Amino acid sequence: MPSGRYDFVVVANRLPVDVSVDDDGKVSWTRSPGGLVTALAPVMASTSGAWVGWGGSPDVELEPFEVDGTELVPVLLTADDVERYYEGFSNDTLWPLYHDVIAPPTFHRQWWDAYRRVNERFAEAVAEQAADGATVWVHDYQLQLVPRLLRERRPDLRIGYFHHIPFPPLEIFAQLPWRRQVVEGLLGADLVGFQRQGDAANFVRVTRRFTDLATRGQSVLQPDGRVVRAAAFPISIDSHAFDELARTPAVQERARQIRAELGDPSVVLLGVDRLDYTKGIRHRIKAYGELLEDGRLSAESTTLVQVASPSRENVGAYAQLRDEVELLVGRINGDYGQVGHAPVQYLHQSFPMEEMAALYLAADVMLVTALRDGMNLVAKEYVAARSDDRGALVLSEFTGAADELSGAVLVNPHDIDGMKDAIAYAAQLDPRESRKRMRRLRRRVLGHDVTAWSREFLDALAHPERQQADPEAARA
Repeated sequence: MPSGRYDFVVVANRLPVDVSVDDDGKVSWTRSPGGLVTALAPVMASTSGAWVGWGGSPDVELEPFEVDGTELVPVLLTADDVERYYEGFSNDTLWPLYHDVIAPPTFHRQWWDAYRRVNERFAEAVAEQAADGATVWVHDYQLQLVPRLLRERRPDLRIGYFHHIPFPPLEIFAQLPWRRQVVEGLLGADLVGFQRQGDAANFVRVTRRFTDLATRGQSVLQPDGRVVRAAAFPISIDSHAFDELARTPAVQERARQIRAELGDPSVVLLGVDRLDYTKGIRHRIKAYGELLEDGRLSAESTTLVQVASPSRENVGAYAQLRDEVELLVGRINGDYGQVGHAPVQYLHQSFPMEEMAALYLAADVMLVTALRDGMNLVAKEYVAARSDDRGALVLSEFTGAADELSGAVLVNPHDIDGMKDAIAYAAQLDPRESRKRMRRLRRRVLGHDVTAWSREFLDALAHPERQQADPEAARA
């Protein structure tokens, strides 16, 4: 296959812009800010780079176009592709399976066929754009077949893959009918990155079980002599930019306004999540309601602000979750609310980053109680916003962030009594202890930002000889 002209190609399910078409057929786009876009912007700017992905609107076929010096290469997804590949196999098969079967995964052969077909389409697009010997970075669970499909077409490429969500233990992954095909797809990469060391270990164990390949530490040896390495590269945020945003007078004034609008409660608890069953929102609200019932928190002087951004509303489990959460919120507000004050402020909407930074500054306690999460960047955003060294972070031990943020109050969200104790402790935390914990958290978050994450991964991909076979030994 003839090569293209780009030395560095990123491939992800979505482009870094949202493309839309109006009723007259006019195409427009808006930038979609996110950690991945921020992390890769310097890399894309310093090299001849292209980004391959879907524009976000089905049945819209577009030619490549340039934004800020980066070539954007749209991949066509039909409405049927969106239903079967994205909403179906990616989000109703892989997502629940990879998150410890919190919700039961659905296995449909038609969804798998669509997933394979779309992955081939992405691989073809990348193969056409990449120059001889180019570096290709594939992102996330929607594109697990792309590394092998791409290597079959372009063996000259250096291919990295990063898995943003958890990778499950063997006993859970084994349920997937197409388990071997997925493993073989990932083994097309030279470097397979994960959020946590345990995820990398899970992948190697799965590889040993479902292939005949030899492993050495966390390296997988291919018959042609190629070595595939699995390692942890915990992702981060643009922490310095977020820190600067939270220091602006406008954001700080908005934080004061938020507390005033809430009635100046003694304690503001905050949850910020996509409305997803993996985030532990129901567990968190249940624990809060019981704290009010027990009298350990005062309904008159405590407010829980729960931001639940709309998510995957065409998937049945998400619609059911919304009903359950709103029923819980209504029950608590009905039992403990007063005229002019609701113990839970529930916001089923998304907010710009300026408003989020103000919410973080207004909150005394941040509640991150995910049942399973690859990383959870909200926890890091809260820490980056707290230049005042105040506030407390209650953090689920089942998040990737728990491996890094040692100043947090760790909880098992399945243990409601334990979570109640943690929330009550954080709400009444001594200011000196709070400052001590927050300073420790900020050292980590500001010292390891998203730019460091991308640099570490790409350096490891470019220089495999510097990496030890066993990443645990390298980190010891």
